[in-house]
Amino acid sequence: MKQIIALGGGGFSMEPDNPLLDKYILKQAGKEKPKICFVPTASGDADSYIQRFYDFFSQHQCSPSHLSLFKPPTRDLESFVLEKDIMYVGGGNTKNLLVLWKEWGLDGIMKKAWEQGIILAGISAGSLCWFEEGVTDSFGNGLEPITGLGLLKGSNCPHFDGETERRPAYHDLIQSEKLRPGYAADDGAALHFIEENLFKVVSSRPNALAYRMSTENANVIEEPIKPIYLGDS
Repeated sequence: MKQIIALGGGGFSMEPDNPLLDKYILKQAGKEKPKICFVPTASGDADSYIQRFYDFFSQHQCSPSHLSLFKPPTRDLESFVLEKDIMYVGGGNTKNLLVLWKEWGLDGIMKKAWEQGIILAGISAGSLCWFEEGVTDSFGNGLEPITGLGLLKGSNCPHFDGETERRPAYHDLIQSEKLRPGYAADDGAALHFIEENLFKVVSSRPNALAYRMSTENANVIEEPIKPIYLGDS
């Protein structure tokens, strides 16, 4: 079963005292002690980011590791990735992530992992990278479209409520046909895809929402998707 869990925002890096989304990701592996691997490429392998990952996941029933492309753990990246249960991609510069992944062949390895049932998860850059397209601030000032890996159809916009410029920029890019319609997610909301279809939306915050974006008569339509609030379970 192919699974992708795309976080609009939240998780250990944004909500260190709110484990709901990350515990949900771990649970989807269906194992007593899943192997979860953090991929911090988009942050340039920021040491503090990696440390926050270990600080959080070492407190939970799992086996954490990380994959650096700046200090590779092995020459055989494919074998390293394919023995994991979850690949968790951090935020940062999406353009740099995609360029480095392609140079190292990690883009193809991630697709193979997905096809073999390894869960792909991530936040911000680690969310939109899985889609055909997305909204990014990778190029400096302003928000622009970027082409992703295309495992999921359409476009993606994370931080929909967390960054004030995100919503109008996403609307403008869809309306001008620079981006296909797709999905947006607030901070604290996560889109869970099984195969290529949206299975459910979950949240770590009671008021977080996700949105299915479409167009009608040259207008952009937001269809709110109320998540399952994980604090109720």
